[in-house]
Amino acid sequence: MKQKIENLLLEFARIHRFMMRFLREVVSPPYEFKEIIRQCYEIGWKSFPLISLTGFIVGFVFTKQSRPSLEEFGATSLLPSLISIAIVRALAPLVTALIGSGKIGSQIGAELSSMNVTEQIDAMEVSGTNPMKFLVSTRILASTLMIPVLCFYVAGIGLFGGFLSIAAKDDLSFLAFFTQVFEAIAPKDIFAMVLRAVVFGFTIGFASSYVGYYSSKGTEGVGKAANSAVVASMFLVFIEELLIVQILSLVE
Repeated sequence: MKQKIENLLLEFARIHRFMMRFLREVVSPPYEFKEIIRQCYEIGWKSFPLISLTGFIVGFVFTKQSRPSLEEFGATSLLPSLISIAIVRALAPLVTALIGSGKIGSQIGAELSSMNVTEQIDAMEVSGTNPMKFLVSTRILASTLMIPVLCFYVAGIGLFGGFLSIAAKDDLSFLAFFTQVFEAIAPKDIFAMVLRAVVFGFTIGFASSYVGYYSSKGTEGVGKAANSAVVASMFLVFIEELLIVQILSLVE
């Protein structure tokens, strides 16, 4: 038991040291703008097909499942307002983060782990290149920037899916639907969505980079790192979602 506690404390110390190194490298020059842009392309643009399909299905299915409950009270006219609040405040950032944890987390974890296994990270240090700045900082920044962008896109495509679900049964125009949607959304809802997306994006990038950077040697370590990056990212996202909901409810 004592050994487990010591190992846990050592792990927390290593995470703290990793965080401090990241913060130091982010603010100190030179800045790797080209690599950040390349990582934004890898993380953001290449995730669009999967994100598009997932966002559309979430919006369509959620609207479909919400209709019977509102029909019991004769309140189907409130359906656009309901799905707009649900998607913007909760579903869009959470779905984006979970998809990002699976695709982006595994990609970063496997990539850094394979570089660690093949000793490319050690070679970079010998050649005078700072791997923490070039490999880790760029990926964490790109993830923090692109998850909010993808989140707005998921919200838009999810609302479009909701509109198609409503339009299949009701005579509701595109303009009337989105008029109700924007009337129901308040600035605090946008703030809640952005806050979640930024926190989730940073968490995915940091957890995946940490797991990949300190992965065990050998080809088996690459698979373990990819798996651990996904599991750790999803676990932390759910914990943060719970904390953010509690904090926002206290503020309101």
